[in-house]
Amino acid sequence: MSNSDLHYLSVAEAAALIQSGKLSPVELTEGLLTRIGQLDHRVQAFITHTAEQALVAAREAEQEIRRGRYRGALHGIPFGLKDIYDTAGILTSGGSAVCAENVPTQDSTVVRKLLEAGGILLGKLQTHEFAHGGPSFDLPWPPSRNPWDLSRFTGGSSSGSAAALAAGFMPAAMGSDTGGSIRGPASFCGITGFMPTFGLVSRAGVMPNSFTFDHCGPMARSAEDCAILLQELAGYDAADPGSIRHEVADFRGHLSQPVKGLRIGVLRHYWEEDIPVTPEHARSLEDAVKVFEGLGATVSTCRIRPVQDGFDIKVIIAESEIFSIHQESLIRSPGKYGRDFLGRALPACVFQSADYVQALREHRRYLDELLPVFEQFDVLLASGFGPAPRFEDYRTENFWLKSNVCTPSNTGRNPALALPCGYSSGGLPLGMQLVGRPGDDARVLQAGHAFQQATDWHLRRPQLAGGEALPVPDLKANEPKPSSLTAAQQSHVEQMARQAGLRLDDRQMMILMETAPHALAMAGRMRKPRGRMEHPSLVFRFD
Repeated sequence: MSNSDLHYLSVAEAAALIQSGKLSPVELTEGLLTRIGQLDHRVQAFITHTAEQALVAAREAEQEIRRGRYRGALHGIPFGLKDIYDTAGILTSGGSAVCAENVPTQDSTVVRKLLEAGGILLGKLQTHEFAHGGPSFDLPWPPSRNPWDLSRFTGGSSSGSAAALAAGFMPAAMGSDTGGSIRGPASFCGITGFMPTFGLVSRAGVMPNSFTFDHCGPMARSAEDCAILLQELAGYDAADPGSIRHEVADFRGHLSQPVKGLRIGVLRHYWEEDIPVTPEHARSLEDAVKVFEGLGATVSTCRIRPVQDGFDIKVIIAESEIFSIHQESLIRSPGKYGRDFLGRALPACVFQSADYVQALREHRRYLDELLPVFEQFDVLLASGFGPAPRFEDYRTENFWLKSNVCTPSNTGRNPALALPCGYSSGGLPLGMQLVGRPGDDARVLQAGHAFQQATDWHLRRPQLAGGEALPVPDLKANEPKPSSLTAAQQSHVEQMARQAGLRLDDRQMMILMETAPHALAMAGRMRKPRGRMEHPSLVFRFD
């Protein structure tokens, strides 16, 4: 095969060729490494390349397969890791100067499973700082660029994973999802990303963002590829306190089941009311609905809580948790963090313990209200992201001002699949989501596979060429703005920051003051009448 034939092979296609002896793992790995060498200086998907180790592993895989020791569908398949997954002897940076010299001594559970399955690690991929923040240009590694248009954002925080897949650098990658960090980049980059049910895939050895909402999951080019990866990744792990005991389904085998009679609830209010999309995107979503109707699914409009409700719950809980994780470093060396991370994490110092607990109590309400919805529907169809914005249009403050269509599934702990459903007139991917009840991951992947068998949106590829100068974004508009707080409110925020141990310089304080009003408003929205017997979502039972 020529190198150009190798770049966009799916996991399923490459596995079939390797198993039959028509493709060598060495040939595949060398072809991908050549493409990475030609184009990654433009896409900037990698933080650390592991080319030498990859070639050694490819030769070992080739020899094993020749001897009849074929391990399965991931044997000889190259993959990449978002740089929050611990890798023994290889830098795990979190995309931050804070961990620029962090070299773990052992692999995370996910990495161990992928390597045991015969996967070949090509390198560690770019991530927004600590799987949070946005596309900061003030970090040790520049943010990844969208292969469909290098002047545009990939989405985050699994930015390098999505960019590498779209660019044809690898057929599989690992991301993480706390509020859309797999599904947002998948939408913007025209690939497929799956966030499994909370606790289905181990987070042991993965840098935490939010203990309550972090998910690890696969990113690839199709729902079928995500199912192949999930088959190896799923399973109970005592090393992850959030891991659930469960029988692992036959995810790939379930794909072949027909979707006729599948009950699909369409969350039109997501794209018509909560976060209106472009007319092109709306037409693509309606076309997707028609595809499912044509496949025999039973489709009807459905409503759940507004997107903002799930977003408020998640942000108060998650920002409190990530602030606690980084508090010591934020006290000691806030200057090591990027502007965008600070604009998200610092305002958590204004949340009080009551805000955190009230958000957890509202989280339980949210989970309880979803139960009857999934008695009526098997899968929910929702909007994804797209088209991707330009870097200069990105604003840190918008994290607090604009809710996110992906976040409610983190709040609901649902499995959710992001996949392309169309393209803009400018040729940029447009995304949608399929969401299921917790534990029903196989059905979500089945619905996504059926859609992709009936459409070709996931088969389109960007045109990339080397040698051109990278567009340089003008980032002045994202400089922190003067606070809208009154003098008394500013004094309150300063006091809360001091109580948290923070000693911020003028610019860091300006970053905090810019976004603190939105955090205070969010906490205010969470103060609702409650019965004293209402429990928070973190209450657990012993088996």
